[in-house]
Amino acid sequence: MMTKRTLAACTALSLLLGGCSLIPDLEMPDLPVQGLWPSGPAYEKASANQPAAPDQETLADLGWREFFRDAQMQSLIARALANNRDLRVAALNVEKARATYRVSRADLYPEIDAGGSVAPQRTAKDLSGTGQAKTSTEYQANLGISAFELDLFGRIRSLNEQALEQYFETEEARRATQISLISEVASAYLTLLADRQLLALTEDTLTAQQQTYELTVNQFNQGQATQLDVAQARTSVDTARANKALYIRNVAQDRNALQLLVGEPLADDFAGKAPAIQTGDFMTDLPSGLPSGLLLRRPDVREAEHALRAANANIGAARAAFWPTISLTANAGFASGQLTDLFAGGSGAWLFNPSISLPIFDAGRNEANLESAKVDEKIAVAQYEKAIQTAFREVADALAARGTFDDQIAAQQSLVDATQQSYDLSVLRFQQGLDSYLTTLDSQRTLYSAQQTLISLEEQRLANLVTLYQVLGGGVGETRSTVATSRAIPTID
Repeated sequence: MMTKRTLAACTALSLLLGGCSLIPDLEMPDLPVQGLWPSGPAYEKASANQPAAPDQETLADLGWREFFRDAQMQSLIARALANNRDLRVAALNVEKARATYRVSRADLYPEIDAGGSVAPQRTAKDLSGTGQAKTSTEYQANLGISAFELDLFGRIRSLNEQALEQYFETEEARRATQISLISEVASAYLTLLADRQLLALTEDTLTAQQQTYELTVNQFNQGQATQLDVAQARTSVDTARANKALYIRNVAQDRNALQLLVGEPLADDFAGKAPAIQTGDFMTDLPSGLPSGLLLRRPDVREAEHALRAANANIGAARAAFWPTISLTANAGFASGQLTDLFAGGSGAWLFNPSISLPIFDAGRNEANLESAKVDEKIAVAQYEKAIQTAFREVADALAARGTFDDQIAAQQSLVDATQQSYDLSVLRFQQGLDSYLTTLDSQRTLYSAQQTLISLEEQRLANLVTLYQVLGGGVGETRSTVATSRAIPTID
């Protein structure tokens, strides 16, 4: 509650400053995360932990076209940005928030209306004073201000500040939707390519297994193989057939998901010449030395900060409700009993009607509104802190994956090479009658499984780079509304 001295100062300066503001000074909370990024075996090989060269471009300097290199992926992302309905709704929400802010700002200025009226009136003879009924007409034309509130205590400006922060908040929500859309399109494209590659691998495996099955049947007919060998070969063929149906379904569903994100039909052969997951140059690798400020530039963190500032501004409006409300109604114009004399000399008329309303008893309504506004601010603080904690965890998880995928893929590639050699030897020994078909079948299954895992790991490694693009704020390079802050975030160096 303001003191009488503060109230007097506000009143004295109102003409010069346009009133006082009761919005409290906002003290941003300390960052609720540890001072350093996680360390340990999972992070040792992540390039983000290496110092950046003085002239090296960082992720903060790359727009999405520079980060995503594959031409087909760039085309899909561009089409999604132009056609995706979720992004379109987010952009329309920004326009709506901007209009709402303009409505709120308009309350700072008086609304001037022009009006005119004609009022015929008949007076009964008993009331006319002359014993005869009388008919008269009054004509008016005026300009007026109706119930303009003098914002001496900043109530309207507080609401205007709240609307402005909500507009910024909505803009950051749009940016978050855009970054999420870009990441979803890239991930969906990689998933489609991986499933297409798994389908091709399964088809090759099925062909080989069918050939082996036919060979086994011929050997059985010649008495060189047992019925058990035939049954085992048949199970291998049926398993591959089932996997083929699975990947055909996955490819179709992947295409449907990507088409929904893009927002328009895709050509039948749009991915016909797409590179393999292992060899494609899909995106820029993670540069060294991530700037510490990237985390606070994430749109979801900035969105939470604008929500906090809006809640703080609402406290100012709730405080202003305790003080008098001064409104002004005024008009000036002309009035006459004859239309021809409306603008003649002596027909001028004016009205000046200031009013003041001072809350005396409201059964605790204003106190409750103020308490509610303060609680809303505490909720916004908690949500802001949670947004930072979530951002920190997501970046740490992505860095842990970045630091371990290379070793895992190298080991898996070695496993594929070893199982390929084992399978080739088992086939040779089976054909020479040195081993049963069971050994060959086991080697074949092991090789197929290892090859599937390798393709999935390659897709996951690329998807993790997409995740890093998203969790680090989307690869800036586009204009951002600046959030005033001098706080630091743990540096990766």
